[in-house]
Amino acid sequence: MAAEGLQGLLRGAARLSGQLLEFSNIMLTTEDAVVGASPKEVVWTYRKTTLYRYRSTKRRHPVPILLVFALINRPDIFDLRPGNSFVEYLLDEGFDVYLVDWGVAGDEEAEMGLADYALDHLPAAIRELRRSSGAEEITMVGWCMGAALSGIYLALTPDAPVRNWVPLTMPLDTENSTYQTWMGRETFDVEDLARSIPSLPGWAVNTANKMLKPVPNFLGTPVRLWNQVQDGTVNKTSHQAMAKWVADNPPFPARAFAEWVNALFKENALVKGDMVMRGQQVDLGKIKQSVLIVTASMDHIAPREGTLPLLDLLGSDDVEHMDRVGGHIGLMAGSKAKREIWPEIVAWLEERSQ
Repeated sequence: MAAEGLQGLLRGAARLSGQLLEFSNIMLTTEDAVVGASPKEVVWTYRKTTLYRYRSTKRRHPVPILLVFALINRPDIFDLRPGNSFVEYLLDEGFDVYLVDWGVAGDEEAEMGLADYALDHLPAAIRELRRSSGAEEITMVGWCMGAALSGIYLALTPDAPVRNWVPLTMPLDTENSTYQTWMGRETFDVEDLARSIPSLPGWAVNTANKMLKPVPNFLGTPVRLWNQVQDGTVNKTSHQAMAKWVADNPPFPARAFAEWVNALFKENALVKGDMVMRGQQVDLGKIKQSVLIVTASMDHIAPREGTLPLLDLLGSDDVEHMDRVGGHIGLMAGSKAKREIWPEIVAWLEERSQ
């Protein structure tokens, strides 16, 4: 009996040692994860902004898709990893896909504001997309801040060559949101911050986002990984790709950051119709495109309740709302997205991309 007990202890120790080794290996090799691997070509570049094209070998829809993401994360989330890539899925469904990458801001971008992105860089990217594809109209898919920037562009560009707009988890009405509680207070002098530094460091953005849910983000993620290693369900490729993307936050240009905080969290101007850009009022009621609003039931970055006012503000006759279970990022990049979210978006697009 004593010998059997000793053997059991030794087997348990060996198993624990193997699990610790696997856990450490996953954590220490995350930087080696393959992210944004779909083949693409550079169509156009200006300053740090680049327009990429992904060519579909099965193209059957004449209306190409332009993907627009936020300034505070890398757009690789659209093409997270082979086998779980929205870009890859769209290409397989017969769409030509383009992506605007805002790049990694340096000190020279310190004075770039929201208008530079929404009214200069974005329309220039659309112009080059049309020149490259030969298409008269496009579909624009904006995610998070990318949805807000693309919405601002549409509101101020009545003749925009955009047929369809898909805003994914778009921040709009920030009243009583966590971000407004943090950044909307009078003691947070964002203008002084913008004068003091050329950009908000990426690590600061990453930390601030994680502090919205500190226990799940700082403790829950490694604990969940450890439990998955122990019960043999861990998906190393999936975990590492997401972890690498989450940690890759480029600097947020100071002027754009100040304008974003003032407009969205101090004044809540976008939903009120009080936002003014280059002397023009940003009136979302002027958006006439076909619109699919996508919200996530567990979104703590852009809560569903804060996005829903868009339904009443738009001037379009063709507006649909799709709400599904998920978080701000997991909704579109999680393990269920390929089966439960992407097919519905594509079905909506197919009817409007002929």
